[in-house]
Amino acid sequence: MMDNFSVITIFTLSGLSGTTHYRVVLFALTLLCYCVIWLVNLTIIVTVIVDKKLHEPMYIFLCNLCINGLYGTAGFYPKFLMNLLSTTHIISYAGCILQGFVLHSSACADFSLLVLMAYDRYVAICRPLVYHSVMTKQRVCVFVFFAWLIPFYLILMSTATTATSRLCGSHIPKIYCVNWLISRLACSTSVATIVIPAFNYTFYFGHCMFVCWSYIYIIRTSLKSKENMNKFMQTCVPHLFSLMVVFVSLLFDLLYMRFGSKDLLQGAQNFMAMEFLIVPPIVNPLIYGLKLTQIRNRIQNIMCSKNVFFRIKS
Repeated sequence: MMDNFSVITIFTLSGLSGTTHYRVVLFALTLLCYCVIWLVNLTIIVTVIVDKKLHEPMYIFLCNLCINGLYGTAGFYPKFLMNLLSTTHIISYAGCILQGFVLHSSACADFSLLVLMAYDRYVAICRPLVYHSVMTKQRVCVFVFFAWLIPFYLILMSTATTATSRLCGSHIPKIYCVNWLISRLACSTSVATIVIPAFNYTFYFGHCMFVCWSYIYIIRTSLKSKENMNKFMQTCVPHLFSLMVVFVSLLFDLLYMRFGSKDLLQGAQNFMAMEFLIVPPIVNPLIYGLKLTQIRNRIQNIMCSKNVFFRIKS
């Protein structure tokens, strides 16, 4: 077995073997879902970029959150759609490693950006007098840069240790690749494959603790005045909702992947695996687009101006 690790160039993905009779329907629904993801996220991104009034920290972080949603889903949907039209569900070794990197880094970047949004709301509500001196354009750019760099670096280290492992198997019991499942195929366990993921989990657990700490202070401050409570309801509620959606979706899939029963119906397993690739990318831009007045008004103005234009043309 140890001599065969170098010949493993293709992985097989389980989960779609029972979809033969409704493959076309599933393909159409998945394609529709992916189009909706692009539509809602691209709408927020373009709106924030075009309107200079939205070039504020909260909206810049939201724009990056939507960009990350497109980045993460791009690592899954195109390949998944191809597999739905194919009778063989395989992925190359390089493609599997790349897919794992994209999905992991996107999930981590989601947390980093949501933590930045929590910090922004903390400063805006708890320290409003110093908000503009703390959240300067230069500092916001630095925050965004590290919100992307740190997840990429951490996941790159984890992916590198996985990629250098000697593999004694080629079957991935999931509809997409993740580092943990690839590392389970290793012929032997190295210290790096244990230490690096453990550090990553600890690092992002610290993110969760920071969010809890910031919201304790935000809620305490908001209860003291009606103005702060209105600001909390307007900007913090959608952030909390987005945070809970991302956290629950990822935790649900993570716990099931490690401790879940394999006797569960394959369709239910696939849905749990896809949940964090469906719900957060759609819900996050929708909840912000509907709740944040400035974004909602800007989108409505764009839509109204287009309607007027088409009426004049006709």
